[in-house]
Formats: sequence, structure tokens, C-alpha cells
Amino acid sequence: MNELIYSTKIKEKYNVDVCIVGGGPAGIAAAVVSARKGVSVFLAESQGFFGGLATTSLVPAFMPFDDGINFLAGGIGKEIFDLCLEKRFYYAGRTVGIHIERYKWICDNLITKEKNITYSFFTTLIDVIKDNDSRVNYAIFNAKSGTFAVKAKIFIDCTGDGDLCAFAGNPYEFGDEFGKVMPSTLCTIWGDINWADKHFPDNEQLERAFEDKVFTQEDRHLSGMWRTGENLGGGNIGHCFDVDATDEVSLTKAMITGRKILPEYEKYYREYLGRGYKNASIVISGSYLGVRESRRIKGDYELSIDDFMNRASFDDEIGRFSYPVDIHIADTSKEAYEKFLKEHTNLRYKSGESYGIPYRILIPNALENVYVAGRCASTDKKMQSSIRVMPACFIMGQAAGMGAAMAVKANCDTRGICVQELQGNLRGIGGYLPNA
Repeated sequence: MNELIYSTKIKEKYNVDVCIVGGGPAGIAAAVVSARKGVSVFLAESQGFFGGLATTSLVPAFMPFDDGINFLAGGIGKEIFDLCLEKRFYYAGRTVGIHIERYKWICDNLITKEKNITYSFFTTLIDVIKDNDSRVNYAIFNAKSGTFAVKAKIFIDCTGDGDLCAFAGNPYEFGDEFGKVMPSTLCTIWGDINWADKHFPDNEQLERAFEDKVFTQEDRHLSGMWRTGENLGGGNIGHCFDVDATDEVSLTKAMITGRKILPEYEKYYREYLGRGYKNASIVISGSYLGVRESRRIKGDYELSIDDFMNRASFDDEIGRFSYPVDIHIADTSKEAYEKFLKEHTNLRYKSGESYGIPYRILIPNALENVYVAGRCASTDKKMQSSIRVMPACFIMGQAAGMGAAMAVKANCDTRGICVQELQGNLRGIGGYLPNA
């Protein structure tokens, strides 16, 4: 492959206090909290809407915001949760089915009513410029208007893949010791479901369908369908294996594979499960892959599976969370799946149990003025499968946004703020911090 040297002059389009990359749950929470604390914010989103994988990839449901007793994702998460219920989102047990368009409206309204936030869609991070080895000075974006720079005092990486941190040279981990990550899913919206006659569980007839050669691949980990409308469902169905979400060739291949296997699942739901699904049909698939795992940015602390098992608490915790260790297995064999189920049975909590999320996992270990929030925060592989879901991203995002506003006002970097003051500020907006 030939290498070229390409240089051009670009404009500094924005000069703000806080630059946030990524408009998913973490980015939304970070932007709103920073703006409400009176600092100027630029929020860049690569798609044409906010919401992250729920809107881009049609991920159909919020995982639990609570631990069965306590509401953990207080603050921005609670604002969004309440708005979801008011807009007739479908609530089943402790999960909330997402009506995609209504969620887009909620996100739009949260961002656009804050006068301190400047934002743009179709705006993709392509690089950073650093003052020195550890301080980012500019984020470089590409958009329809061309390439431009954003100068900021504090940057928050909410890209999900840790792009800003990686471009800035911060160390990261990727997958297991062999570089294997959890499989991804091309999620879908389905129509003509009779929810009153729903067949449960979704995987009940899989082995029979495997015997009948319905599927291209014998994938036993079927997450299933969530109700998202009167006769609508959101499908978290089927896996694309060996996907590198940081490589466009790998993503392209996975999108093709994801669409290829969807008719097989339509046949399965209609003919093998039947009942409420006998007329079900796929309406649309996501415009982006539902990626579960890619880079994990190395931070000042790495949250680990031992912390999960010990229900850990931390002096610097910025929230607590309780979602199980939800790993999607990369091996499709029956033996591997049965072993997987046995190993993961105990990796979940009783009601009222939770683990602490320390402030330090939001601080990339080689950078001074950058936060990372969302699924790419500093964890080990197993812990990432718990903290990657949307309610936890709200918790991390609002802490990063609050920390950024405090750092701007104190004229310090991410390690210079008073953590006890941060915790007090988070409690002031509804954060759940019983140990702080």
C-alpha cells in the first residue's frame, strides 16, 4: 500500500470550553450537564440524530435503570426515563422498549433547549492536534462543509469506540488476549406482531430449526424481541462474528452478513414460534451495526470483574450500577453455549445489590484534559459487558460533563478537581451516591 503525505489549511470553526464527540447516551448526558453548569459546549454527532445505538442501530430496549430497589441512573437518566414513560414507551419488568422516533424527539429537545450547546450532525472526528504528549488542543472533524477544527479546554470521548483517545495516543485494550470481541447484531424493527399472543421464550424452537437447516449459522444466543408499539417489536436478533468496529472493511462485511441472515429469522419467528408472530415481518434494519465491544481505553483505574463480584465501593465513585455480566458468546457450538450458560449463571445480582463506578475509569491514563465515557471507559473485558449498556452510559456521561464544567471553572485538568465536590454536584442533580 502506497503512503502519501497530505496537508491542507483548515479553519478553527468553534472555540468552546468543552468539546464532546458522540451524541449517544453518554454524550447527551455530558453535554446537558456541562451546559447547565454554564460552560460552552460543542457536541458532534456523526449520524443525523442523537441517541446512539438505540437510534442508529435500532437497539430495541433500555436495560434496567435500577437495582430492583434503588433508581441508579438518577439525573439525566431519570429525566429521559420519565419522558419515555410519558410518551407511551413500553415498560416490561425492569426494561423499557424504545420507540425510536419518540426517543429521537426526546434527545433533540434535551439538547436544543440548552442555549450553551452548539451541535451538528453528520460531523465525524478524524484526528486530534495536541499541545504536547498529554494535552489535546484541537479535535479535527470532517463534515459536508469540509474539514474543520474545534478548540476546547476539555474534551469528552463518547464515541463508543474510544476514537478521540486512540487518535491522541492513549493506550487501550481490544477484546481478549487473542483480540476476540463479542459479536455484533444488526437490529431490526418488526411489524404485525400480536403481543397478546406472544410466544415465549424466543429460543424455544431453535434446535428444531437447526435440524431443519433454517439457519446459515447455528447461533444459540438469541436475545429476542421487545415490544416497541401496539403491533411493533424491536429485534435484537442474530449475530455477526469477528467484527472489528474500528475497521470499515470489517463493518461493511458484517452489515451484509446481518441483512443476509434476517430472512432466516423471519421464517423462524413466523413458522417455528408462530402464535403472536405468525404474521410478523421485518420492517427495517439498522443503519449501523449494534456493536457491543471494541476499544477499552486504559484509564487511571481499570474496573474489573473482581469489583463486580465484590460489589465494590470506591472513595471516588460517581454512581453505582447493577446490570449483569452480559457477554455474547463468539462460539456457536452447542457444547460451548451450554458451558457458557453454566459459567455466567452467578454473574448477576440480587435486588438491591450494585457496584461502584469510580471517577478514575473516566480519565485516560496518558491524557490531561480528556474524559472518556460510555462502553469504551476503562474496564476489563468481562466488566465491560456489564457497564456498556445505556443507563450506565448516562451515569458516566453526566459525571464527565460535570467534571468538565468544574475543570473549566477551576482552570484545571481532569485530575485537578475536588472529587468530593463533584460527588456533591452529582447528588444535586439526582445522582445515586449512597457511599459518597
